[in-house]
Amino acid sequence: MKIAFFGTPDFAIPSLHALAESEYEITGVVTAPDKPRGRGRSVIPTPVARAAEDLGLSLLKPENLKDVGFIEALERWNAEAFAVVAFRILPEAVFGMPEHGSINLHASLLPAYRGAAPIQWAIWKGETVTGVSTFQIRQKVDTGNLLLQRQVEIQDDDDAGSLSRKLAESGARLLVETMSLLESGSINPQEQDSRLASKAPKITKEHCLIDWNQSALQIHNQVRALSPHPGAVTFFEDQSLKLYKTTLIKEIKPIGPGEFQVSDKGITVGASEGSLDIIELQLQDRKRMDVTSFLRGYRPRGTFQLKSKGE
Repeated sequence: MKIAFFGTPDFAIPSLHALAESEYEITGVVTAPDKPRGRGRSVIPTPVARAAEDLGLSLLKPENLKDVGFIEALERWNAEAFAVVAFRILPEAVFGMPEHGSINLHASLLPAYRGAAPIQWAIWKGETVTGVSTFQIRQKVDTGNLLLQRQVEIQDDDDAGSLSRKLAESGARLLVETMSLLESGSINPQEQDSRLASKAPKITKEHCLIDWNQSALQIHNQVRALSPHPGAVTFFEDQSLKLYKTTLIKEIKPIGPGEFQVSDKGITVGASEGSLDIIELQLQDRKRMDVTSFLRGYRPRGTFQLKSKGE
């Protein structure tokens, strides 16, 4: 079976490699256009574009997915199925093109966590299990018929970065299995039960702000969900302070929400219920570092107040 692959970020690379190593022929790869990235704003290709080039695969980088030239180029690949992993919303003229349809790999156990950020929201909501799903793409996002699913445990020390890597690897295997069953005609698509659906919207700057009137557990999960990017944000002495790793303190400490206690052992912050030790952080205009390195270069002592917004 001939397959065209659609993807952009690092999450999609294990799936591309798995298909490339399988019995299937990848007729080409579609990814986002090269864009300026980083501090120097150098124009660089997407992670998937670089991986496709390493594999010697044909590439398309359309600005407009409805462009006639792009549609015609895609048709010339004669793909029998499209594999879509972390890509833009496809128009019907694209997803309806191949004989075996367009198959999307999604990083949740659908219909749970439909949307752009399923990994982050699963952690934020305190889930202990998530997974990957393959489904047939249709017009309404993340609502197509389910093909296969596989559970993945969320460990206590997982953040969005570590969980993303686990889901990407599990999803790559699931995608190859899905294509095999699809080709043989032995797969049984199942309608999603929309009554069980939950949303996973795109992460915004507002989502990153820590509200210290939440419980320590809620804040801890927020920090995990937003690490390594974009980071959970609070404010200390009119400077932004990003938190990347925290641990929950089991014993009750007599400090209020947002109170920041510094000692030779580290930094402890109070919440509405419970408290946290800060393990990794980044003060405005500084590098990310562990708390020991932070205290070595910045020597506050005593109790301070962290704020939910800069004032």
